[in-house]
Amino acid sequence: MTDSSFSTPAIPAIPAIPTVSDLYDAPLVARLQHVLDNKTKPLGALGRLEALALRIGAILGSEQPVLEAPQMLVCAGDHGLAARGVSAYPSDVTWQMVENFLAGGAAVSVLARQHGLALTVVDCGVRRDFQPRPGLVSRRIAAGTADASAGPAMTAAQCAQAIANGREVVRALPGNALLLGEMGIGNSSSAALLLARLGALHLDDCIGIGTGLDAAGLARKREVLGEVLALHAAAAAPLEALAAFGGFEIATLVGAVLQAAEERRVIVVDGFIASSAVLVAQALQPMVVQRCVAAHCSAEPGHVLLLARLGLDPLLNLELRLGEGSGGALAWPLLESACRILREMASFEAAGVSRKDA
Repeated sequence: MTDSSFSTPAIPAIPAIPTVSDLYDAPLVARLQHVLDNKTKPLGALGRLEALALRIGAILGSEQPVLEAPQMLVCAGDHGLAARGVSAYPSDVTWQMVENFLAGGAAVSVLARQHGLALTVVDCGVRRDFQPRPGLVSRRIAAGTADASAGPAMTAAQCAQAIANGREVVRALPGNALLLGEMGIGNSSSAALLLARLGALHLDDCIGIGTGLDAAGLARKREVLGEVLALHAAAAAPLEALAAFGGFEIATLVGAVLQAAEERRVIVVDGFIASSAVLVAQALQPMVVQRCVAAHCSAEPGHVLLLARLGLDPLLNLELRLGEGSGGALAWPLLESACRILREMASFEAAGVSRKDA
């Protein structure tokens, strides 16, 4: 997909939030469980793969779910707070990695090719102009967010615009599965701040080394984020916190999650930053989490706390801390396998296999 233009009507300061209904269907869940229990295996022998199959079947409303045209969506944006030294890497790495995604050289690019995932990169607010090309969508609001240590990272109108952009991008994508990815130097700081505020957790428990800070860098990050959290003490509501802490790519992912949930797509959640977008979306519409599958638990200490807050059990634990959607791509074959178990594995009756003795 190529779209280098950006021309939309004025967006109000309060975004339009879709209603995400409760998809729990007790008869369907019972039928799915019956199908799984009657496959040619001891009861529950496929462990968590069975729970994953049931979850996907419930999301897609089918006893024979098929994952169609899966979309990897990587949203990129720069953060003004990065100037305070909260990352081990300079802000230029954001635009350089966007180029790497598009050239096919990044980890997520490799994994997306391997697993047949369509990769779309969204410029949500990178401090660099990109030449139009396939796979790049421009929804650039500004050249990075403002410095959250001096004021809100985004205005309310910018936050609303980013959410609207995420919804618009997802509406244009085919398929029934969305994998979340992101890129933005400094965005683990935004995720930690969002988790501390919306999860009512101690900030220090939410902060990690991000891109690889040393001990002095981590201490500096803790100090700066403490200042930011105190400065925005009044930003308690989900959209207020999102605007205060940023960034454009996280807010765009919030919109993407809301839209995908409304459309009843399977949402594959990557690491700490992508999960923070789901946290905001859940605070706005609690039922979005019913559509989510946690791909993995990252090495960022806040991620395990965030997943617990969402009530999601990660499929993998590989000590990843890359982001990009890499964990989602790595977990993708498990989702495909779960669906195939439901569709293709024989029942005792069909295979003529005897059950265990009563």
